[in-house]
Order: sequence, then structure tokens, then C-alpha cells
Amino acid sequence: VQLQASGGGLVQAGGSLRLSCAVSGRTLSMYIMGWFRQAPGKEREFVSSITWTTTGANYADFAKGRFTISRDRANDTLYLEMNSLKPEDTAAYYCAARRRTGSQYNYWGPGTQVTVSS
Repeated sequence: VQLQASGGGLVQAGGSLRLSCAVSGRTLSMYIMGWFRQAPGKEREFVSSITWTTTGANYADFAKGRFTISRDRANDTLYLEMNSLKPEDTAAYYCAARRRTGSQYNYWGPGTQVTVSS
């Protein structure tokens, strides 16, 4: 599975961004797709995940109510809609994939930087 995230940028607090992740590979139905982020000096943390074939999603507590994960199966694209952004959301955001039968995210794309100014 190959992943390429895009859509990051500079936004003011309270603003919105939509991140995209182009996904390629076979049998995507066998994978769970996720978004992670890593701020400078901090460990990478889970943001959200969704299966490729269903609409069930999981969110970190900080993302609930503000972020929405979705996927476009026709165009093999994963999205992360982020609203009410806060300066603490500033981080590099990564899309990732793991097999539904596995526990580790084995496939990662390069990050896209999100910077939220106060």
C-alpha cells in the first residue's frame, strides 16, 4: 500500500482544513486506514481510523466533535476534515494503513504539515 498525504497549511485558530491521502494498492478492503500526528518534541499520536469497506470510525478524544474521517472508495482517497482548529493541533499529519488482522500500522506516507496560529 502506498500513501501520499496532502492538504496541510497555515490556518488561524478556529479555522478548518481538509487533509487528503491518496491510497494505492491491491485489496484495500483488507486494510484499516488511519491518521496520526506528531508535534515537535512529542511522540506520534493516533488521531482517527476507518475501515475501507464500512463507515465505522474511531477518534482520539481530542478529535471527537471537531475532526471527521472519511474515504472515497471510487477515487481511493482518505480524508480528514478538521474544524475548530486550535494551536495545539499544530503537527505533521500522517496517513497510515494496517491490515485488518494486524495490530500495527505498517504502511505510512510522508507527512503534511498543519500549523494553526493563535
